[in-house]
Amino acid sequence: MKVALDAMGGDFAPSPVVQGGVEAVAQYDGLELVLVGPEDVVRPLVAEFRGEGLPISVVHAPQVVDMHESPAEALRRKPQSSIMKCWELLARREVDAIVSAGNTGAVVAGGLFTRRFLPGIKRPGIAVSIPAPTGACVLIDVGANTTPRPEHLFQYGLMGLVYAQKIHQVEHPRIGLLNVGTEDVKGNELTKETHRLFNSSHLAENFVGNIEGRDIFVGKADVIVCDGFVGNVVLKVCEGLVEMMLRTTAEELLRRFPGDMSGHVRECFQSLSQRYHYSTYGGAPLLGIDGICMICHGSSDAHAIRNAVRAAAEFVRLGVNAAIKQELALD
Repeated sequence: MKVALDAMGGDFAPSPVVQGGVEAVAQYDGLELVLVGPEDVVRPLVAEFRGEGLPISVVHAPQVVDMHESPAEALRRKPQSSIMKCWELLARREVDAIVSAGNTGAVVAGGLFTRRFLPGIKRPGIAVSIPAPTGACVLIDVGANTTPRPEHLFQYGLMGLVYAQKIHQVEHPRIGLLNVGTEDVKGNELTKETHRLFNSSHLAENFVGNIEGRDIFVGKADVIVCDGFVGNVVLKVCEGLVEMMLRTTAEELLRRFPGDMSGHVRECFQSLSQRYHYSTYGGAPLLGIDGICMICHGSSDAHAIRNAVRAAAEFVRLGVNAAIKQELALD
């Protein structure tokens, strides 16, 4: 398993990114890492984090796409950027996967530029795991495609189903379409036509129809399909709400149970925070790519990067892309 890691991607890059990459190689057998970024910056960090002697190489990429830049324009102006170099390595099949915490739009645009799609896939979509009472559900898309067509959403459901089977071990995943109401007649033309596509396909028995936003956390579906604009808003609202609820609840309990009990309260909420924090999952896969692309949170620390590299390796081990190809053949 050979992974290209965008050493310059993220709010705090390159130090925590390189650290996370080195930790991943040290912990997971059979993993080889290619760090992509300015060589004079990356190599000293490899030495600092005791990565010398490990299967780690460096590919020089002198340019960096900043978080605030326009994705497509930045990639055109910066062909030697770390993001573009990662995609080129994947396109030439010199690596099995790429991992980046950089500008999400630029990472997706790099995939569109190189056209590294699985056969039959129209547009890739970003999938995230959302905690639910039954374990976790897959929310797709959360930002790759803000103006999709019905066939794109249908394929997101298909890929999300395979991801739920392989990664979350759900034998018969239920697919729900995120909408403004549960009735079949609700929604816009996009959701109505997508609804018809699911009901007339081989996934009809998996399709549970429309679901509302409040249904996400009650386990009504194992895969939730939506356009990238809505999905990204839902994801950011969830992140903010969980953080606020954990913080305010902990503050209230600490106020009511001071003294000896305060230590137990802190331990409890530290455990909850770790369970629901994005760093636990590491990265979100860009499904539909012929290869593997893990997109990480911009504020990812070394722990999150290490888990993202681990998740990429797990993606390969479980044969997610091969299963998606089989499912596409049934459509």
